[in-house]
Amino acid sequence: MTEKRLTKKELTSMFLRSNFLLGSFNFERVQPLGFCYVIIPALKKIYPEGEERNQALTRHLEWFNTQPWLTAPIFGVTAAMEEEKANGRDIDGSAIQAMKIGLMGPLAGVGDPIFWGTARPVLAALGGSLPLTGSIAGPLLFFILINIIRLTTKYFGLFYGYEKGMEIIKDMAGGRIKKLTEGASIVGLFVMGALISKWTSINIVLQATKMKDAAGKMQIQTVQNVLDSIMPGMLALGLTLFVAWLLKKGVNPLLIIIVIFIIGILGYAGGILG
Repeated sequence: MTEKRLTKKELTSMFLRSNFLLGSFNFERVQPLGFCYVIIPALKKIYPEGEERNQALTRHLEWFNTQPWLTAPIFGVTAAMEEEKANGRDIDGSAIQAMKIGLMGPLAGVGDPIFWGTARPVLAALGGSLPLTGSIAGPLLFFILINIIRLTTKYFGLFYGYEKGMEIIKDMAGGRIKKLTEGASIVGLFVMGALISKWTSINIVLQATKMKDAAGKMQIQTVQNVLDSIMPGMLALGLTLFVAWLLKKGVNPLLIIIVIFIIGILGYAGGILG
């Protein structure tokens, strides 16, 4: 009997479909409808119409949820296991589902800090600086770069998962996931720290001293001048650390933003902030 093998055509079709993974997101089973939609090209290639294909479709409609971009290697591994099962290997349908459940937790733990916690805010911060100069390149920069990362991760992740099959579990062992997550978090903190010093500014315009210089010209020194002479950016750093502490305590981010806006408006209207 000729073995049934997936080709680049089916895998590429799965990659294209994976961009619609969240099109049927729901709060009952989360991502399984999208997962089933993505895996259909592989199932149609390796299973003939009938009971086997129906069973394969059914098992991919069970509850599933992970970081959307890192579903790619799970798609690849799933396709490889379905291929082996279709070729008569001793692989049970429950083993395929168990593999999906076993991978979705660790990959979510990697994807959230790397993509949501590091890549997205860093790129948004970089892109957000350009509109301040009147350039439209800012949002375009964010859109292009974030999608390059997204599509690259999904494409190569899917092919990597298919080629590795069950061996991918070994690659995730030995603390590699933890090291990758920690490394991404450290890089993100460095970049955000640099951006904070560049963008976050607080200017207290209250007068601290007022005196004439040797030429008889009046010199006014504000509270901000005094603070900057001690440590430039002191208030910006303090505000950042305070906001981070509030977030750690579980304070709603929207509430923090609204309060900062109100303080800024009232401070400016009262002649305290400039």
